[in-house]
Amino acid sequence: MPNLAARVAAQVCTIVRPRDRLLVGLSGGVDSVVLLDSLRRIARTLGFRLSALHINHQLSPNAGRWAAFCRSLCRARGIPFRVVKVRVPRGNSVEAAARAARYEAFAGATADYIVLAQHQDDQAETVLLQLLRGAGVKGLAAMPLLRKAEGRRQKAEGKSKKAGHPSSFILHPSILRPLLDVTRAEIEAYARKRKLKWVEDESNQDIYFQRNYLRHEVLPVIARRFPAYRATLARAAQHLADAARMLDEMAAADGAGWIEAGSLAVDAFRRLPATRARNLLRYFLAGHGLNMPGAVRLEEALRQALDAKQDARVLVELGNFTLRRHAGNLHLVRSGSAPPAHFEKRWRGEKKIALPELGGVLSLAPARGSGISLARLGARPVTIRVRQGGERLQPDCRRPRRSLKNLLQEARLPPWQREGLPLLYCGEHLVWVAGIGVDCRYQAAGVEPAIRPIWGAGEDTRLP
Repeated sequence: MPNLAARVAAQVCTIVRPRDRLLVGLSGGVDSVVLLDSLRRIARTLGFRLSALHINHQLSPNAGRWAAFCRSLCRARGIPFRVVKVRVPRGNSVEAAARAARYEAFAGATADYIVLAQHQDDQAETVLLQLLRGAGVKGLAAMPLLRKAEGRRQKAEGKSKKAGHPSSFILHPSILRPLLDVTRAEIEAYARKRKLKWVEDESNQDIYFQRNYLRHEVLPVIARRFPAYRATLARAAQHLADAARMLDEMAAADGAGWIEAGSLAVDAFRRLPATRARNLLRYFLAGHGLNMPGAVRLEEALRQALDAKQDARVLVELGNFTLRRHAGNLHLVRSGSAPPAHFEKRWRGEKKIALPELGGVLSLAPARGSGISLARLGARPVTIRVRQGGERLQPDCRRPRRSLKNLLQEARLPPWQREGLPLLYCGEHLVWVAGIGVDCRYQAAGVEPAIRPIWGAGEDTRLP
C-alpha cells in the first residue's frame, strides 16, 4: 500500500489551503496519534498550521494520565496543544452524551478544520449501527470525509429583516476525516513501523457498549465470510451519501420561495406528494441542526401542520425544540422555561443588560433625536418587565393609544415570542416595547440626547 502519510496528504491537499488552521482531536489512542504524526510530516509541504486538542470526558480514572500523555507527545514535537474538560451527563447512553459533549467542545474551537481519526473500520461499524437503529438515507451515509462549517447565531451588528433584532453568524470549524479509506490494521502497522507510543482506553473492551459489541463479537464473524466487508460497507455509505445529497437538492427545489427567515410556509406541503412533503420537512428540521425525529413523530408533525384548523395551536415536541405554526408558517422554537410572571429588572445606565430569563440581551445605545428622550425619563426609576395584560402604547403620535395585544397581533409577532418580550417602563408608564417602538410621550426630537433600545433575542447572555 502507498505510504499512509501520502494517502492523508492526497485527501487533505484538495481541501486545505496554505495557512489554514488544522486542529487534531487527540485522544491519545493509536488512531489519533497516527493521524497527528502523519499530518505533522506533511504540514510544511502543504503549508497548514497544526495544533491538537484533547477532550477530557472525566469518565475514566485514567483520564488525567491520558491528558498528560497527549501534552507530553505534543510538547516533544513542538505542536501547540490544549485540554478541554467536559461534563458528560449520566443517562441511557453514555456514548451519545460523550459524543455530544465532545462535538460541542469542537464547535467552540478556534480553527478552520477539526481533524478526526475515524477510519474505515469505524465507518463500517457506523453503517451497521445506523442500520440496526432504523436510520434513513442520511444516517446510513455515515461519516463524510468533510463536513463543512456551519453557522450559528451570535451577538451581532445590524438588524434582521423581520423582527428588528441584532443578528449575525459565526462559523463552527469544518470537520475533516482523512483516514476514512484506511483500515485499523494499516494504522497499527504504521504506528509500529514509526515506533509511536499511545494509550489504551479500557472502555474499548467493554462489550456493554454497542459499538464495542459489534467490533468484538459481530464483525469478526462477518469477516470470516466477507473479508472485504469494510470496503464494501464504506462504498455503500458513499452511494447513500450521494442519494442523500440528491434528496437535499430536491427538498431545496421544493422549498424554494417557501423557506424564509428560518420559517417554512405550510402551503409548500400541499402541492407535494407525501414522500416529498416528508423529505421537505426533514430538510427544514436538519437546517436547524435538529436531530431527526422518528418516522411516527415526523408524520405527526406533518399531520398537525396540514390538518389543524387555522386558529388551532400546533405544538409538536421534537427533543430540545418545539415545532409551532403561526400565520401559515412553521417555526422551530428552542424549548425553555417561561419567564417569571412578575419579572422586573432595574436599568442603571448600562449600555447592555443581559436578560437570561428572557433569552437575550438588551442594548441601550446613546443616540440623538431618535429613540427614547433621556430628559423625559426624568428621575423616576427605569425598569424592564414582561407583559401582564392590559398594557397600552402609542408608538404613532398620529394614531390613538392602543392595547399592546392588538399592536403585537398587527406586528404578526408569534405568540411564543410575546411571552419573553422586554417592556421598558419609566415609573409606571410603559415607554417602549421590543419590536413595536417608543411611546409618543417619550420619543426624542431634534438633537436631544436619547437612548435607542435594541433587543437581541437568542443572544449569548454571558456579557464580558
